[in-house]
Amino acid sequence: MLRDEVAGTAATIGLRLAGDKTRTVHIDDGFDFLGWHIQRHTQWGSSRRLVYTYPSDTAVKTARSKIKALTGRQTMNTNPRTVFILLGQALRGWTTYFRHGASKITFSELDHYLWHRVWKWLRRRHRRRHWRWIARTYGNPRNRWGFTADGVDLFNPAKVPIQRYRYRGNTIPTPWSSRPVQATA
Repeated sequence: MLRDEVAGTAATIGLRLAGDKTRTVHIDDGFDFLGWHIQRHTQWGSSRRLVYTYPSDTAVKTARSKIKALTGRQTMNTNPRTVFILLGQALRGWTTYFRHGASKITFSELDHYLWHRVWKWLRRRHRRRHWRWIARTYGNPRNRWGFTADGVDLFNPAKVPIQRYRYRGNTIPTPWSSRPVQATA
């Protein structure tokens, strides 16, 4: 019944449901959609139950694999400035897409992972140098924990501000909003 109703609504705008890809799940179990994981949780410090959207595990693994590829052995002879630029481009786009959800913890974890990957990459790149030399050479004087190479600062995902959507779900018109609510006995 629900699937038929959704299929009818989608058909009015020229869409159709794919039977093998469409599944019905409870909102407490959550589901992944376009890189987001959507699930209802209890709000911290409250008993309210709210629907949260945050990056899915697959999306986080994809971002981590990009970081790993750019700080791997194949980029050992690449200029650190170039690597920092490529890391910034990849992560800036990724965090811009996911900044509209509950992503702050994910961004902080990604920043931690990035810092350690870059530190290991620099240590492998300069095997004969002491770690203090690496910290003096690539340390960012403006940011205690950041890195810089030839004037290019390493992008910090944890500093990306979270910006909620301007419109809430109850202000966006839907085909179901005009339907009268049925009272239950």
